[in-house]
Amino acid sequence: MQKRAELDRVRPTALSRRDCKVWAAHFAKVCKRGTSFRSFYESLPAILAGQDFRSIVTAVVAAARRRRMVLLMMGAHVIKCGLSPLIIDLMKRGIVKAVAMNGAGVVHDTEIAMIGRTSEDVAEGIADGSFGMARETAQFINVAVAQGYAAGEGFGEAVGREIVEEKLRHRELSILAAGHTLAIPVTVHVAIGTDIVHQHPTADGEAIGGASFLDFRSLIHSVSRLDGGVVLNVGSAVVLPEVFLKALTVARNLGFRASRFTAVDFDMIRQYRPRENVVTRPTSAGGRGYQIVGHHELMIPLMHRAIVERI
Repeated sequence: MQKRAELDRVRPTALSRRDCKVWAAHFAKVCKRGTSFRSFYESLPAILAGQDFRSIVTAVVAAARRRRMVLLMMGAHVIKCGLSPLIIDLMKRGIVKAVAMNGAGVVHDTEIAMIGRTSEDVAEGIADGSFGMARETAQFINVAVAQGYAAGEGFGEAVGREIVEEKLRHRELSILAAGHTLAIPVTVHVAIGTDIVHQHPTADGEAIGGASFLDFRSLIHSVSRLDGGVVLNVGSAVVLPEVFLKALTVARNLGFRASRFTAVDFDMIRQYRPRENVVTRPTSAGGRGYQIVGHHELMIPLMHRAIVERI
């Protein structure tokens, strides 16, 4: 016969004395029809990601009020989701003080500024070799970078200035142009061969690499001011988390503290490099890190509005 535990010897404890992770006070609240956004925001459950989201908004607002660095790193998908107006608004308000993007971000930002449209059918274009072969896109970006680099400008600075000076029709939707106009650094971090403009005869590898390296040095300067601030990584799975980790290393090597800051990764899935290189490793010296999973076209408007309401 099998031996069994005698449950009559178990010692129960009082429910009232037990620590609990979930309290009724933290539950979501039902909003009335026509309520304000502030009421909606305050109705969110203060549990798990709901509480993390509140903490992120609080950190950004605190950094903005104390004029600390808020660095926004972004993948190109942010632009393709139609979120440029919200990023630009945060720049105009003086909340976002530096932006970093990859090379694809420049392509989509420039095409939106040029014709108000972007993002082609890749599968269809690959079939006949036409993918990424838009002449105007490559001509504009490659020439701007070559000329800008020759004058000592970084990648983002060169393209942003050109968008403004050429008075592109939809330049008010360009993050690069906003950076130039507002004197806010928008740095571009390129991996050679990843962007459609690299496959054109106008591409100058020396200028592309050199201008992107100048932007890396600019990013180091922004990162060196992160103490007490916030870094937001929105939708970059590889390039910007890797670049950020190296920029942070250099900043600390140069003697800047850059340790007590809030690091956040917004993406549609949890991925290794953003978690380790943005959220976990950089904040081990005294910061806080968060990961929020959700579609950019929903989470970023929610974050933008929450920040604006709190400010």
